Amino acid sequence: MITPVAYLEARDPTHNVHRAYSIAYGQDLFGNWVVETTYGRIGSKGRTIVTVVNNEDEALKHVQKALKRRQSAPKRIGVAYQIRTLGDLDQ
Repeated sequence: MITPVAYLEARDPTHNVHRAYSIAYGQDLFGNWVVETTYGRIGSKGRTIVTVVNNEDEALKHVQKALKRRQSAPKRIGVAYQIRTLGDLDQ
């Protein structure tokens, strides 16, 4: 079962930046450990990348590395990612 870890958004209407990023990890039906990363413009289908890893520890390391990369967003895209919860998604 895939467990969602984080859903992030970066918004800056003045610079036309509307990005979404989500990451989840868990085991698939065959028992393989996978990390699912979905990203793209808010409102679009986006792109999903599935990475197969050897165990849960590697999955968590992959998730941590990806989330650390999101912290550098202000330098790269000019706006920081904000954590959103499921209740925030209605807005």
